Amino acid sequence: MASNIDLWLQKLGLEKYGPIFAEQEIDESVLTELTELDLENLGLPLGPRKKILSAIQAEEIPQVQSTPYIENDAHVLLQTPSAERRQLTVMFCDLIGSTEMSQKLDPEELREINTAYQVASTGAIELFGGYVARYMGDGVLAYFGYPQAHEDDAERAVLAGLAIVEAITAIKPGTVGQDNLELAVRVGIATGPVVVGDLIGEGAAQEKAVVGETPNLAARLQGIADPNQVIVSSETQMLVGGSVGFESMGPRALKGFTHSLETWRVIGTEIGGGRFERSIPEGLGRFVGRNAELERLRADLQQTTASQHVVSHIIGEPGIGKSRLVFVLFLRNCISSYTRLSVRR
Repeated sequence: MASNIDLWLQKLGLEKYGPIFAEQEIDESVLTELTELDLENLGLPLGPRKKILSAIQAEEIPQVQSTPYIENDAHVLLQTPSAERRQLTVMFCDLIGSTEMSQKLDPEELREINTAYQVASTGAIELFGGYVARYMGDGVLAYFGYPQAHEDDAERAVLAGLAIVEAITAIKPGTVGQDNLELAVRVGIATGPVVVGDLIGEGAAQEKAVVGETPNLAARLQGIADPNQVIVSSETQMLVGGSVGFESMGPRALKGFTHSLETWRVIGTEIGGGRFERSIPEGLGRFVGRNAELERLRADLQQTTASQHVVSHIIGEPGIGKSRLVFVLFLRNCISSYTRLSVRR
């Protein structure tokens, strides 16, 4: 069962800091005594510190809550959210050389480095709409596509990986003796079907498990990456648009997998073109249906080319083909000169 502190943090949208509160044995009795300096020493960023202090000042203190249950004969079953099947992009990020640094640095200095690494990684992941599922020592596990799904989650994950590398290499820990400390990370990203939502663990350690091959593949890809390198699976590479460049590393034998898998190294951004344009040489899947929607957009397009102002809204769940519909519209009407503006939310 989740503690009152866990439930309170969840209400504030700060559930990922539950393990920190549990580790420091912070409960309701000391919550009102916390100061901003205390929260800063715990490693919380400015925004979460302000949210917590505002809640405390407003006397929004966690109360004892009963756990809902279902009675079934002699058994009492906890009610938990049902698991669901999802297409998920999983990222594993690992700080290189943390064991060696622990032998050279004072524990407080090492803690400052780990905190800076986690804050930088979390900032990059959340900037691109990802969700930090777990901190594992010097590793970070993140999901793109859960709990919030986007049609470009694979691309978001890759861009977040590059942002993490940039942010971590910008951190300058200083020197130890004659050695200059340099931070480096490895990032592995994989995309595939999973089942997510089952609650495992108890209290602060409780989390929503992801079941499937994808998390294991992401972890293995991280393991074969060089320092400050982002490695992705072939499924992720195929889903990412032309804004990212890749270099094939060829089939690689990965521990736990019965056959070799194609792997790709991310080499940069701003290559140009969307994911559909980039897929033309390999061949796009057949465009089926959507004739009524396509005709409506074609009529709007004709009005636009006739110098009339037209705004068309295409609304729907992620992954149903909104971007593909627009691409087909321009392709079939032989329009090659236009300006594409994209806003990622």
